[in-house]
Amino acid sequence: MGELGASEKDALKPEILASKIVKRIDNYHALLINRNKSGSMILPSESLFVLEMQPAAYAILATNEAEKAANIKVVDYRMMGATGRVYLSGEESNIRAAARAAEQALEMRMAA
Repeated sequence: MGELGASEKDALKPEILASKIVKRIDNYHALLINRNKSGSMILPSESLFVLEMQPAAYAILATNEAEKAANIKVVDYRMMGATGRVYLSGEESNIRAAARAAEQALEMRMAA
C-alpha cells in the first residue's frame, strides 16, 4: 500500500491508441526520424514500430517487454503528457516479435 494508501489495482488501465509497423524505411524518412537523436538511430531499410498508449507511463513497460522479446533498437520512447509513445527499429521479423510482446504486456494489464 505505501504512503499513498493505494494499491496496484487502483492504477489506470492502459489503452492502446495506435499501433503501426512501417516496413523498409527509406533514407529520407530515416533522416526525419533521426534528426534530434543522440542515441540509437533507425537505418534505411529497417522497419519501424510505433506504439501509442495512455497513460504515458506504460511506454516504459511496453519498451522493456519488446526489448526482451527481440533483437531491436529503441529509437525513442516518450512518457510525458497524457499519452506515451514507443519507436522501435530493426529487421521486420524482429519488429513483429517486439510489437507482439509490447502489445501483449499492455493487454495483460488491461485484463487485470
